[in-house]
Amino acid sequence: MRLRNVKNAKEIVNNSPYVISNPEEYRGKYKSEIFKNDNPIHLEIGMGKGNFIIDKALKNPNINFIGVERYESVLCRALEKLEKQNIPNVRIICIDALCLDKVFDKEVAVIYLNFSDPWPKKRHAKRRLTSHVFLPVYDQIFESQKVMIQKTDNVGLFESSIVSLSTYGYTIEEISLDLASTGWENSLTEYEAKFMSEGIKINYLKATKK
Repeated sequence: MRLRNVKNAKEIVNNSPYVISNPEEYRGKYKSEIFKNDNPIHLEIGMGKGNFIIDKALKNPNINFIGVERYESVLCRALEKLEKQNIPNVRIICIDALCLDKVFDKEVAVIYLNFSDPWPKKRHAKRRLTSHVFLPVYDQIFESQKVMIQKTDNVGLFESSIVSLSTYGYTIEEISLDLASTGWENSLTEYEAKFMSEGIKINYLKATKK
């Protein structure tokens, strides 16, 4: 992803009411202290400019959505969209995914991985968000059943994810090599809308682990 520098990005992020600037303080208490309800928490890792999570939140008011993004400049674009609306079931955390177990404690119901960096070179395989490095981190933040949903245009990443998840004990419940053809409910990311307009097929999977 090409990143553009945004002037005062850190200040914009820190001053947004949607951003949780001290997430470690709410570890294990997001439902009670942030959302003030007992609705399930769905987490999007690498939320980009926010189209997906905003659409999901608007369509599902009884689910709490938290977006994770490590780049403040990217978050500024999402915050511009969020602050034009009142969406009480969305919050944002600016953090590296490897640190998720420091800010969540067995309270996430679903993780979304949308168009993550494929890290195509073999020597970088451990950086993929479905690699053996990240899966144990997710174990610490999931509630009882673990649910992972992935969308990507990259076939190599998709194949790698299927192998990694299956080896780690996940069951692939749903899979498609052309998500648009399935008719399944779908909220689009910015990348996804662009790819679909160009005729690029989207790979999709839903994996669970008890």
